[in-house]
Amino acid sequence: MNPRVKTVQVMPERSLELLSQQEVDLLRRRGEGGQHEILRRCALAVLNVGSRTDDTRAILEQYADFDVGILQQDRGIKLELTNPPADAFVDGQMIRGIREQLFAVLRDVVYIDSEVTGHFDLDSIDGTTNAVFHVLRNADVLRLQSEPNVAVCWGGHAINRREYEYTKDVGYQLGLRAMDVCTGCGSGAMKGPMKGATIAHAKQRVRDGRYIGISEPGIIAAESPNPIVNELVIMPDMEKRLEAFVRVAHALVIFPGGVGTAEELLFLLGIMMKPENAGMPLPLILTGPESSADYFRSIDRFVTETLGEEARRLYRIELGDPAAVARLVSEAMLEVREFRHSHKDAFYFNWRLQIDRDFQVPFEATHENMSALQLHREQNPHDLAVHLRRAFSGMVAGNVKEDGIRAIENHGPFELQGDRQVVEQLDQLLGGFVAQRRMRLSTETYEPCYRLLR
Repeated sequence: MNPRVKTVQVMPERSLELLSQQEVDLLRRRGEGGQHEILRRCALAVLNVGSRTDDTRAILEQYADFDVGILQQDRGIKLELTNPPADAFVDGQMIRGIREQLFAVLRDVVYIDSEVTGHFDLDSIDGTTNAVFHVLRNADVLRLQSEPNVAVCWGGHAINRREYEYTKDVGYQLGLRAMDVCTGCGSGAMKGPMKGATIAHAKQRVRDGRYIGISEPGIIAAESPNPIVNELVIMPDMEKRLEAFVRVAHALVIFPGGVGTAEELLFLLGIMMKPENAGMPLPLILTGPESSADYFRSIDRFVTETLGEEARRLYRIELGDPAAVARLVSEAMLEVREFRHSHKDAFYFNWRLQIDRDFQVPFEATHENMSALQLHREQNPHDLAVHLRRAFSGMVAGNVKEDGIRAIENHGPFELQGDRQVVEQLDQLLGGFVAQRRMRLSTETYEPCYRLLR
């Protein structure tokens, strides 16, 4: 039984001290049309610091008696937390960074409901991109005067110790070059780069280092924000989360990971393969220690055999040399700066990047939708990337999201089918993930949430 604090009231930290009566009513309302459950889930994820499981349902069941209420007063609001995890407190006081993240959650839940839903045409490309921009702007992630220096780092939470230390070393080298780090905000390869960068920023006397964490309600409980994150943003869904990453990135670094990391890679490759994005500098480096060479060979083979050499040319693999990775990123950012300057583009948000509607539409991981995916090469590689991205997204849901886990329990594994070449490549890649324990932390033996049909 995890220790709890019975009931505590928390004042705002840095954001959202005032709410309208309508906003409070929506946050208190349970059931359809209310925001209480999404607020409760995201708040629990923030408070559940140091969680050792990535099973969203198990976390929610473990803390079934946790609740969050809104106390409205003349001088502003308070949150009343019932049975929160004790690890979020020191000597009865909530850790300040956690309090900041808690109210960042409140800010984004309120903003998405009151300012995004119904105010943007989310059925159009431009409307969706504008919604992403406004959520990021409201969270103060977009800085007008900033030079290009945001390195987005992707990778898994289920990585081994050597890989984790390597992510810290890369983050350290990035930080020495005064770069800020943006990740999915969780543990493992999402925490390591931030941890390394904090040390380097301290050495370089960078007093305003940014450690941006971007999450979404469906995944945040499985990837609780790590304590280094000082700018937390909750996007409405996974697709807008991925778009937010690529819009704010000046370079991307991918560490070892599982199906979530594969989803991120396929999202980016599919976008960059569009002819309209040809020639746009958005450097992508895949890296890890020498001991991870087999992992990257499998990723490289999968991309080449499914999407072709065109996709392969969009990234570079650099193993075992964190300083070299940071130098490549630093040099590439100069190219990004010159390109955006010459095209009179913003440094803080990549408006020029063209993203097809297929990459923006939220994918619901149902058995019907998974079996309908077109996993064959008799189509444009860009379209195949769309379907592969959705396949990996469904596996993420089946591994760690509450709805996905229940769907697998009720109806068995998702079934994926396609032509022999694509399915065989998927089988090899996923088999490697399972063998290397990259699929799920919460179980000793992994029971696949998918079945491949040839």
